[in-house]
Amino acid sequence: MQRQWIKVACLLVLPMAAANAAWAEENYPNRSVRLISDSSPGSAVDTGLRIIAEGMSQHWKQQVVLVNQPGAAGAISASIAAQAAPDGYTLYGPALSVFLAVPGKAPNLPLMVPRDFTAIGYTVDQPLAIGVSPKLGIKTLQELIDLAKSKPGELSYAVTGVGRLTHLTGELLQLRTGIKLQMVPYSGNSAQAVADVFGGRIAIMIEGYTGLAPAFQSGNLVPLAVGVAKRLPSVPDLPTISETVPGLIASGWQAVLTQNGTPEPIVAKASEGLRAALNMANVKEQLAGRGSFARPMSPQEVTAFIRDQQALWKPAIERLAQQMK
Repeated sequence: MQRQWIKVACLLVLPMAAANAAWAEENYPNRSVRLISDSSPGSAVDTGLRIIAEGMSQHWKQQVVLVNQPGAAGAISASIAAQAAPDGYTLYGPALSVFLAVPGKAPNLPLMVPRDFTAIGYTVDQPLAIGVSPKLGIKTLQELIDLAKSKPGELSYAVTGVGRLTHLTGELLQLRTGIKLQMVPYSGNSAQAVADVFGGRIAIMIEGYTGLAPAFQSGNLVPLAVGVAKRLPSVPDLPTISETVPGLIASGWQAVLTQNGTPEPIVAKASEGLRAALNMANVKEQLAGRGSFARPMSPQEVTAFIRDQQALWKPAIERLAQQMK
């Protein structure tokens, strides 16, 4: 008799659990959502994510709280995000560096999708640009390539982060064009690097377009190309890198992910919430004012995009790995 009562209780509990799960999925989110970032407070990445989080909060009528967990090249934030419950209430917004990390240089990086996380969506493009010293006397990227070929190993380029996207772009540019450049690393902001390029001590600078735009406008640097797929509407006369080096697109980006095992209806709702925020006029305007361009994607598109990016940058990453041994 006792066993029969246990069976009856189980039969009653199972529908209730299923109903609770269905209610949770249908009403997601019904409380605040954490968005974990690998960036430091006040950084360009942090500022952009806060704008997006506010847009998602407005759309959902639930607070999306940005939580900064920088350190260990992104490994700390990845670990914290991976340990959260797969219920959609902890999202993860890493920068591209955790996907393009040099293997063995940070714990459990680079991340792979869908092996490590499930994609929710994409945030923004933050294009890089190539500028040169006015003392070089050149105006186009092709002229720079021709000059570098005539002087192998003599031209230097400044980057503000060893192993990061600026550095990878310089390495991939060399691989794709057959030129040889000397990398000069700078720490902190780009002001000193810009001054050295303007003065002719360094020939080339690769950095975020927003950071270089004032130097371009003042004439301290000569703009050659920007790393987006299509020319920026604000500077239509500035060519893209891929117009000279086909397929080379160099742009900072972020994905929003969640834990594997998160129910598909919640993944879909989180993705819809992110897209809705990115399509808000005020969000677009604020992002564009910081040199970032909203680019909504579905989870499937993000997964394919990350795979393509990892394939694109693999030769440069392997080259860096050899150099850093």
